[in-house]
Amino acid sequence: MPAELAAAWALLAAAFLAALVVLRAAPAPRPGGGLSGGLSELFQDLIRYGKTKRGCGQGPDWLRRLQVPKRWFTHFYVVSVLWNGFLLIWLFQDKFLRRPLPSWIQHMHHALGRGLQSKNTDVEHFSVLLVLVLLWLHSCRRLAECLWTSVFSSGVIHIVQYCFGLGYYIAVGSTLLCQVPTNVRNELSVQIRWYHIVGAMMYIWASLHQHRCLVILANLRKSKSGKVISLSHSVPVGDWFERVSCPHYFAELLIYLSMAITLGFHNVTWWCVVMYVLFNQALAAVLCHEFYQKNFSSYPKHRKAFIPFVF
Repeated sequence: MPAELAAAWALLAAAFLAALVVLRAAPAPRPGGGLSGGLSELFQDLIRYGKTKRGCGQGPDWLRRLQVPKRWFTHFYVVSVLWNGFLLIWLFQDKFLRRPLPSWIQHMHHALGRGLQSKNTDVEHFSVLLVLVLLWLHSCRRLAECLWTSVFSSGVIHIVQYCFGLGYYIAVGSTLLCQVPTNVRNELSVQIRWYHIVGAMMYIWASLHQHRCLVILANLRKSKSGKVISLSHSVPVGDWFERVSCPHYFAELLIYLSMAITLGFHNVTWWCVVMYVLFNQALAAVLCHEFYQKNFSSYPKHRKAFIPFVF
């Protein structure tokens, strides 16, 4: 297993953990605060998006020019569906139809992927193929929700966040592809293990709850007939919202955790991906939690930000 890939994901996880620590410790930026104030404004602008940018000042003109609409989140899942669907097709052909991967994918795999075979090559290949299917299905569902369920306001995201999001879904699928050797020319046999079943069941459970929570958020802006009547923010209730402010972020973590289980628990690189998702979603959840607490005086005090009863 390539140490470089694991180290890269661990570094990303550490960066978001550091951002979370700085957020909790740093004071709010003050206009005209000199170099330190400018750096603080830039930091806040890079970690906040959508509704969480409110109440932090408008920022200088040069920062406002670097914003794009939050609804462009949809592009992340378009890229993921296309890229990871492409990888899925080629990996399927390589393992079941004995058609070699394109040369440029093989070069990428040789640079970042595993060079040694294990005793359970078939099981590992099937595990990666299954997780890539789950990742692709997750992207398809999220794309459909962005197009037909979610109601986006006029919120914005920083162009750096946008580019990072596009690159993330390319990187996560490529990371999966690099977890098994591709120079095995024998036809892959399907070998289902107990952790495949457990991981798939957890994936379905978390995905259902994430969808329910996203529907709850969308319905806050719709009438009973489904017509959008408002773009303002309200306090969501129901399902996992009774325990945490951002259950859809918690469900995202569980989805990636389910993939780690499906891979058989032992894939260190994917556990680093899970750690990245943990701190990335925790940072976003804390910002949303603070927004609700600041803007709604009657907001339930028992709700945690991210993980029920814990954080």
